Parts: sequence; C-alpha cells; structure tokens
Amino acid sequence: MKVHNVQQGTPEWLALRASHFTASEAPAMMGASKFQTRNDLLAMKKTGIVPDVTPQQQAAFDRGHATEEMARPLAEEDIGEELYPIVGTSGNLLASMDGATMLGDVLFEHKLWNEKVATQIRAGELEPHYYWQLEQQLLVSGAERVLFVCSDGTRDKYVSMEYTSVPGRREELIAGWAQFEQDLGEFVPQETKVEAIGAAPDQLPALRIDVTGMVTASNLDAFKSHALTVISNISTELKTDQDFADADARVKWCSEVEDKLKAAKEHALSQTESIDVLFKAIDDIAAETRRKRLELEKLVKARKEMIRSDIVMDAAKALQDHIDQINSTLGGRIRMPRVASDFAGAIKGKKSVSSLHEAADAELARAKIEASRIADLIRANLKSLNVLAVDHKFLFADTQELVMKANDDLVALIKVRINEHEEQQAQLKRLEEEKAQLAAQQQQVVEPVAEPVVEQPVKVTEQPAQVAATPIKTAAAVQQPVDDGRHFKLGDLSDRLGFVVSASFMSSLGFEPAARERGATLYRECDFSRICTALVNHIQAVQANLVAA
Repeated sequence: MKVHNVQQGTPEWLALRASHFTASEAPAMMGASKFQTRNDLLAMKKTGIVPDVTPQQQAAFDRGHATEEMARPLAEEDIGEELYPIVGTSGNLLASMDGATMLGDVLFEHKLWNEKVATQIRAGELEPHYYWQLEQQLLVSGAERVLFVCSDGTRDKYVSMEYTSVPGRREELIAGWAQFEQDLGEFVPQETKVEAIGAAPDQLPALRIDVTGMVTASNLDAFKSHALTVISNISTELKTDQDFADADARVKWCSEVEDKLKAAKEHALSQTESIDVLFKAIDDIAAETRRKRLELEKLVKARKEMIRSDIVMDAAKALQDHIDQINSTLGGRIRMPRVASDFAGAIKGKKSVSSLHEAADAELARAKIEASRIADLIRANLKSLNVLAVDHKFLFADTQELVMKANDDLVALIKVRINEHEEQQAQLKRLEEEKAQLAAQQQQVVEPVAEPVVEQPVKVTEQPAQVAATPIKTAAAVQQPVDDGRHFKLGDLSDRLGFVVSASFMSSLGFEPAARERGATLYRECDFSRICTALVNHIQAVQANLVAA
C-alpha cells in the first residue's frame, strides 16, 4: 500500500479520489449501495461531475465525523493500541481508513448510530452495502481485520464486531472493478430524466341540464362535440416514462368523466321520467369515454410487459455477447459453461423504465464478472494442462469437464493420471522383457550340445507306455538363486505360461510352496527361471519317452 499524506475532506483528498476507485464506491460498483446505482457511479466517474452535497447531507456528514472522533478512544480501548486515520492506494484502488494501528494490522471503521446497522453488528452479519467497503479496505491496506463500530460517540450506544475477509469476496471485488473499468470505457452518459408526471386532457365544460317535463335548456350538443373531440385526441402511443404517466392520468380522467355523466343522467332522471335524446347523448359520451379508458388500460399493461420483456432480452443478449467474446479467446476447443443470471427476478417490483434498466444493468454486470472469473479459471487450467501434460494430451479427452475444476485439484489429477500411465507402461515393458527372456531360455534347452553316438546292440521289448501316468521328475539347477523376498501366486504362474499348472505338478518338478496367503499358494520370484528350465526339461523328457516307446 502507498500511504498519501492527505486529510479526508480536503481538495487534495477529493482530487485523489477522483483518479481512483474508492472503498466507499465499492458497494455501488457491486450494485449493492443504498445511496447510488451502478449507472450513476459510471456517469460520475466518466464525467467527473460529483453531485452537490445538500445541507441535510452535510449536516449528517458533520455528525458522523464528530462521533467518529469521540468513538476512536473507545475503539483504542477495545484494540489496546492507538489508531491513526490513514489514506492509502494500491494500483487504481483507494481506501480511506478512519483508523489503523501503527503496524497496520488492524483497521477502524465507524458508522453513525443506526439501530438497523447495530442489529447487523450484534448478529455478526453485515449487508453487502457495508462489507464491500471493508473488503476493499483490507485489500488495499493488507490488514488482517477491521473493527467495525456503530455508535453515537458514547459507550452507551456503541456496538462493534471484528470483520475479516470472507473467502471468495476479495476475488469478486477485484473482478468487479475490472468489469467496471471495462464498462467505464464504453459508457455513454444518458440524459437525466425527471420523474414523469401525467397530464390529463383539457377539462370539459360543465354540463348543464334543466328540465321541467321537457328539456328547457341544455348545451348538450356543444358538450358532446367537444367531449368526443378531446377523447379522440388522446394518444395511445406508449414509449417513454412520460407516455406511461400521461396514460395513467388519462385513465383516471376518463373514469371521472364517466362518473360525472352518470351523475348528470341521474340528476336529469330525477326531474323527468323519459327524455330519450338527452339520455342517448349522455350514453354515447359515457360509452365512448369507457371505451377509450379500457383501451388505454390494456395498452398500458401490454406495453409495460413488452418493455420489461425487451429489457430482459437485451440484457440476456449482452451477456451472451460477452460469453461469445470469451469463447473466441479459448481456442475453439473449449467453450464457456452456462453462466447463471436472473434478469426477470432483478427487475421484479420495479415500476419506472429507468429503474428497470438500472436493475437489469446491475444483474448484467454481476453475470459478466462471474463469466470473467470462470474464463480466468479455464485459462489457468489450460495453461497447467499445456505445461504438465504436453506429452500426454491423449490422457485428457475430458478436458472440457476438467477445466472447470479448481486449479490445485486439476494439477493433482494431471500428475496422478500421468503417473498411472507411466506405471502401466513400465509394467508392460517388464512383461515383454520376461517373455523375451523365457523364449531365449527355451531356445537354449531345445538345442542342447550333441553327444558322440556309440552304436550298441539294442534289444527291443514291447512294454506299454506309462508316460502319462505320473509326471516325470527332473532336477532343478544345482545353483540356488538369491531370494529377494518377492513371491508370485500359482495362478500368476499359469497366466505367465499360458496354461494351468497345479501345486502337485510343481512339487514333482522339485518346487515346494514358499508360503500361503489367504488360501493362495505362493512361490519365490527368484525361482521363476529355474521353473521354466525344469518345465522345458520335463517336456523334452516326455517327448523322448514317447519316441523310445
């Protein structure tokens, strides 16, 4: 952290804030501020225009600073060290701390007494409006914890809690500012719109009717002509907040006209029993007014739903464009997963067009931040695969799924797969070498050194062959091999030879079990070559006996 020798509230401090992203702005950037929207913060940072502080706001700020000074000694008692106000920066981030210890390991942040804030502190659960500021203070300063205090400067109204960075929030904050900076470069300030106030049509002239058994005086014809003209001129084009406000006002106006016409009709009816022309005119005006009112009500409802739908669809498209841009940087083989978003939920309960856009934009920013976080994870995992598994890519056909793992988990998995593969390859190599060795030994036995032949008379007697009755015993090599303690099972021997041998047969060759394990008969690994030689000798002896017979 770089410490700046500026005092909070001075022009130098304000200039420093203007060129950095501050901790007090972090809640608005994350769409969690109670006092400022994310779009308002973008406009302020883009233009440099800071809204004027009202006298009421200045009075609240003054009370806050005064109680902060009164509360600092109380916080020093709790911490056991003196606290010093400090302003620091780290990169483009800034934090103004109400206090810090000499070593900078503990910070102090004070809020003016508020029962809702005090309740959160007592529960140890702060709203995002508060904890994003604390996260940035810890990030910029490198401190371990913040003593978060809410008080009126006295011990009677003083509550506090220790806040330490919550896993995952710091990464969200950094990603949030990165996305904000990107959005700031593309942001175009919009014209500030005042709250729309609906305008009803011109008032109709008072309807006068006098009757004494007949209509004695009436301006009904002129009233009808003027009323129908005014009604026909009511606009049904709904686009802006002003259009909606006008439409709502005109709906109320139409309803009032209907009520007045009904009252005039009832008044006239009280003076005479039947005046067809009068009633027909009143009915015509009332029917046309009612028709226009119902038309406007339907149009207002339909248009509002269409605008909400358009805002949701536009936000969803903007998010997909962001994801498509990320996909274009991943080489085509890997694609981003679906990023969760709820634009419909974000705009729920919003009334004006501007508030609908604000809510959708805040949710879009959150989803973009999450998409960028996932993209960074994928890139880190692809780098690990390219570095650690460059010669073993065939082992990672499931790369699309693997890149979503935590990087540490993926690195461990890469090493395990490669080690298992290399062990399998080494085992196959050993088996090939053993086969080659056995083949060489068999070749040596099959081609023995020829002995000189001495011709002697042979007496031939016929005897039944009994070769298959019992195995022919052959002596093993005289030289005893060194026992290295390794063993193999009888079944393993059968697998190596390609045919089944029994324990009794092994005994006939001169090889007794070296041990038994869970019912399995074990032989010494060092005897394997001698066993192979004995087998070859046995086969040759059987063949010789058959020939002699």
